[in-house]
Amino acid sequence: MLAAMSRHWLRWLIAGIVVLAALAVAGPFVYIHFFNGSTPSALTLSPSSSSTGSSSSGSTATATAAAAGPVSGTWTVGSGSVVGYRVNEVLLGQNATAVGRSTSVTGHLTIDGTTATAAGFSVPMNTIHSDKSQRDDQFDGRIMDVAQYPTATFTLTSPVDLAPLPATGAVKSYTAHGKLTLHGTTRAVTITLTAERVGAQLKVAGQIPVLFSDYNIQNPSLGGFVTTQDHGLLEFLLVFARA
Repeated sequence: MLAAMSRHWLRWLIAGIVVLAALAVAGPFVYIHFFNGSTPSALTLSPSSSSTGSSSSGSTATATAAAAGPVSGTWTVGSGSVVGYRVNEVLLGQNATAVGRSTSVTGHLTIDGTTATAAGFSVPMNTIHSDKSQRDDQFDGRIMDVAQYPTATFTLTSPVDLAPLPATGAVKSYTAHGKLTLHGTTRAVTITLTAERVGAQLKVAGQIPVLFSDYNIQNPSLGGFVTTQDHGLLEFLLVFARA
């Protein structure tokens, strides 16, 4: 009798352990894929339907750009601009992507003829938020220490030749050199930008790879619960209007 009862409780114990193990694996998967919502898309530009695109001849594209008016002058960052981060993470064995965004962006762009001679943007770090308050608390505190390092900035350090200017609605790529200040550390960076003229606005998007150790940023990993890569992306979409 006692032996039968022991075997009975042993079976229940084993079944319980199996169930707990299954929940440990399936729980994060269900949470990430069914309750965590979709990951925001990368901040990029797509050619508008009105774009003449790469299929247009050089003379036609140049004429269309000229018809859209000159871009020389001073521009400021306005409504619709976004700056944020994107970091791959593993939550209890399940892959996920952490994304934080801010629309509290300021910046400027100066163009002389067809050359961008000065540009930059900044964002208050305490305005960057993800879809998880717990992640934001870690970001504001031990990771980025926004109280001590309240602002992130990018400053263009070399002119960018924009010629030939793209037609309205066409997206064109440029290489830019600048300095990124993050977590109180400034480093030189080279990035690929995409730009588009839309009506009276100029849109500029880009991504800056960030190796955390380069900026003395603590790895965001949290014990065995969340682990991240040692790098991430600072991404931005800037909408400029004439000053």
